Amino acid sequence: MQQRGAPPEASSLSVSLNKLRPLPVSGANNFALPRKGSQRTQEGGLLTAYLLPYVQTMVAPHAQTFDWAAHAKAPHRFIAVAVAVVITIVAVTLLGVLLPRRSAAAGAAQCTSKNNVCFQSSSFVDVFGFDLASAPQWHPVSTIQQLPVATPTLQALNQVQHDFINYVHHNKSKARQDAVRAAFVRSWNSYKKHAWLQDELTPVTGAGKTTFGGWAATLVDSLDTLWIMGLQDDFYTAAAAAARIDWAKTDDTGLNVFETTIRHLGGLLSAYDLSSEHALLEKATELANMLYMAFDTPNRLPAFWLDFGKAKQGLQTAGLHDPSAAPCSLSLEFTRLAQLTADSRFYDAISRVTDFLERTQSETKLPGMWPKWINFRNERVDGDSAFSLGAESDSLYEYLLKMAALLNGQSPRYETMYRAAMNASVNHLLFRPMIPDEEAGKGILFMGNAYAHDDRIDRISESQHLSCFTGGMFGLGGKLFDIPDHVDIGERLARGCAWAYSAFPTGLMPEVSNIMACDFLQSACSWDEQKWWREGNPWLTKGFTDMPDPRYNLRPEAIESLFLLYRITGKEDLRDIAWTMFNSVMNATKTEFANSAITDVTVDYETKKLDSMESFWMAETLKYFYLMFSPPELISLDEFVFSTEAHPFRLPQR
Repeated sequence: MQQRGAPPEASSLSVSLNKLRPLPVSGANNFALPRKGSQRTQEGGLLTAYLLPYVQTMVAPHAQTFDWAAHAKAPHRFIAVAVAVVITIVAVTLLGVLLPRRSAAAGAAQCTSKNNVCFQSSSFVDVFGFDLASAPQWHPVSTIQQLPVATPTLQALNQVQHDFINYVHHNKSKARQDAVRAAFVRSWNSYKKHAWLQDELTPVTGAGKTTFGGWAATLVDSLDTLWIMGLQDDFYTAAAAAARIDWAKTDDTGLNVFETTIRHLGGLLSAYDLSSEHALLEKATELANMLYMAFDTPNRLPAFWLDFGKAKQGLQTAGLHDPSAAPCSLSLEFTRLAQLTADSRFYDAISRVTDFLERTQSETKLPGMWPKWINFRNERVDGDSAFSLGAESDSLYEYLLKMAALLNGQSPRYETMYRAAMNASVNHLLFRPMIPDEEAGKGILFMGNAYAHDDRIDRISESQHLSCFTGGMFGLGGKLFDIPDHVDIGERLARGCAWAYSAFPTGLMPEVSNIMACDFLQSACSWDEQKWWREGNPWLTKGFTDMPDPRYNLRPEAIESLFLLYRITGKEDLRDIAWTMFNSVMNATKTEFANSAITDVTVDYETKKLDSMESFWMAETLKYFYLMFSPPELISLDEFVFSTEAHPFRLPQR
């Protein structure tokens, strides 16, 4: 029988209060962090966690021992206690709502970034069943190759950048720099408005699309460009978003290891190198732990695709017919991460690929070079007869040189392999074009392809926009390794691609074309009109025989080489050539929202847009144009090395 005057639910109140526990900092209320300002999302969880134990220890015991019957005749005392209980409960509830608790997914450590760039971990456990930082390896290694350390017997590499001691940043250069920056801002603002956190903007229709896992490829790829151009507010907004990407959330069943490495991992590492925002390094490390799973194959050579299902079951294998560049162009990003984190696992992973390249360099049908397609699973390099410094192969060779730079010459095998490969390319791929302007022809070269037969090796005078990067590569290699002839070759290659831009009505170079070649590389040849009529194409500019792919895809390789050769030689006319190219690009590709790839560079009327703007437009093309007209101390070639996606990685002190 209930005692008169006692609250009928007094016992249940005490029980409910005793059920309360200190809430973990991993509560369910997760709201987007403001870019700058208070730390309320962190404080909310902590305050709630500390107040609830107070309720347990201070209020609940009183609720249990309070003599309701004795105080029923003193309603003012009863009311005071009841009100205290209610106020405490309401206060705790409001704190839990207004100051949301920080999720465990936001990372265990408290965010200390004054710019609110806070790491949030990915939901790998939910998707894979384990944390990738400690992912089980089905094919573990027995030893880890360590990062090389400086030794007195190995000489550091040479300086690269020209001495710009008398450089003055004139108004003309400032105006050009501003024009490039304005083009970037226009594209970036459209991406923010119409495709935020998606991989790409469609520049004609003004929408977003997914091309690389849905992990905001354009945003991550553009981080360092934002920083370099001084767009600090946009950088920190984008960096805060990048630090919260969930790599486990994708509609895809796997990922392209090469593309994810150069765009996402490279973008995060470069942004960290420039800004020192530690959350970006944490996010890069988290991604690398996932990419590391691609190396978990029987021979430790990475799969082209990281298949999530196969990775979980230990069923991944290296490819039987993969582009040589893909597994062999991960070294710069993984090595830079190893340098920053002191985790040699990442260096060990790519070193095994380097071991394979070093062992097989003389076993191919064109010794010194590797074919476009390789059987990585069986570690065979003699199954393909096609050789190129363009598509399928390009960055393999680029990274031999740049790994030597990043390691400051402390691993001599990269220079050894680079020299052998470049010697083979000069002997079998490099060609001098036959063009009507014989004087201009004396100063330009192109990098073609080669095809190996049983009894001979054919030089193929095909020009790819992708191979235009070779000008900058030869220039860098010539300076780093003291090969003056290679600096000259690099400049002629860069000027060759610039000439190809000027050869068409749009002022742009096509993706792929074939050009008449001189019989000899060493000297220019006279124009042969009869040969042109026999072999040429009357619909094309004289000198061109065919155009398998007339598109222009907003590619960076031509301006990349001009920029590098300008920084290496200091020749001012290269900047004027670049300015002409920039205006041609803008005139032919500009859309309502940004800039688009076009179908045909040969037209003399309005170009047809493809509604495509890959992330390298803002990550590479516009970055190189901007740096071309910037003061030379901005991203000095003696302080940074550029990845194949134009992400500058800081060089260790020489």
